[in-house]
Amino acid sequence: MTTAPSPQPFRGYRTTVRPEWLDYNGHMNDSAYGIVCTQANELFLEALGLSADYQAATHHAMFTVEAHLRYLAEVGPDDELDAETLLVDHSPKRLHVHTTIHRSDGTAALTGEYLFLHVDQGTGRVVAMPSDREQAVREMASSQEGLALPEDVGKGIR
Repeated sequence: MTTAPSPQPFRGYRTTVRPEWLDYNGHMNDSAYGIVCTQANELFLEALGLSADYQAATHHAMFTVEAHLRYLAEVGPDDELDAETLLVDHSPKRLHVHTTIHRSDGTAALTGEYLFLHVDQGTGRVVAMPSDREQAVREMASSQEGLALPEDVGKGIR
């Protein structure tokens, strides 16, 4: 009898803090936190087949329509960062994603919560994903089923 794999967030993004990301205090600046989270999310979208190659082939793309970043810890020069991404919710036209960026010591440095809409770039309208991409999203959701959502999901600024 085989055991189903335990649910896991999507992982794969790793980077080292670049010198151009540092501000005059020697810490990663606000915009760099956004860059790191965007890069991690792009890798997640690539895993779903909804990234640059998909856009080039179909003229459909995932558009970010809302984002909320929380800066939790300082990140300094040469810090190593990795990401965990959770698919919070989805529909044929939308993805709700939560990404946590960690320093190599395990400290959560940043969270980003994003709402993506699937857009036909020819019409500028939100449309349903094709069935094969929707299936990939359902499979990702299934692989994460049972994971607890972070406490900050859906909270916004308070």
